[in-house]
Amino acid sequence: MRSRRGLRAVGFSLAVLGLAAVAQTIIFIAAGSIALLADLIHNFGDASTAIPLGIAFLLRSDRAERIAGLFVVAAIFISACVAGVEAVSRLIHPETPTHLLALAGAGGIGYAGNWIAAQIRTRAGRSLDSPALIADGNHARADAYVSLTVIASAIVVALGLPVADPLIGLGITLVILRITWQSWSTVRGHAHAH
Repeated sequence: MRSRRGLRAVGFSLAVLGLAAVAQTIIFIAAGSIALLADLIHNFGDASTAIPLGIAFLLRSDRAERIAGLFVVAAIFISACVAGVEAVSRLIHPETPTHLLALAGAGGIGYAGNWIAAQIRTRAGRSLDSPALIADGNHARADAYVSLTVIASAIVVALGLPVADPLIGLGITLVILRITWQSWSTVRGHAHAH
C-alpha cells in the first residue's frame, strides 16, 4: 500500500515536471536566456530524481529510500554546477535573450509545474513518513520560487539590462547550492535516526 502510494506520487509529480520542462525547452531554444537555461537544467534534474525514488518505493526498502535521497542530493548539486558554468560563460560572452514575453511565460510554467509537484510530494511524504519524498517536495517548492526569477530576468532585460540574465542565472545557482545543503541535512539526519 505504502509503496503504491509513493510510486503514484512520484509518477504524477514526474509527469507534471516533465511537461513543464519540455515547454520551457521549446521557449529556451527561441529565447536563449541563461536564467531560463539554469531553471530548465534544474527542472530536468528534478524530474530525474523521481527515478531513484520510484525504484526505492518499488523495492519497499528504507535503505533504498535513503540511497535514493542521496541521489536526489547529487542531482541537485550537479544541476547547480551546470547552471553556474553556463552563467559564467554568458558573462564572458554576452548575448541578449530574445522573445521576452515567451521567456516570462516559461518562468510561469516552471513556477506552476514545481508548485504542483511540491504539493504532491510533500503531501505523500508526510502521510508515508518518507524523508526522501519530503526533501524532494521542499526542493520543488524552492524551485517554484527559482522559476519566478526567470520572469524577473525577462523584465530586467526588457528594461535594457541584458547582463542581469546571467547574473540571475548565478543567483539561481546559489539558491540551488543552498537547497543541496538543506536536502543533504534532511537525508543525512534521517539516516542517523535509523
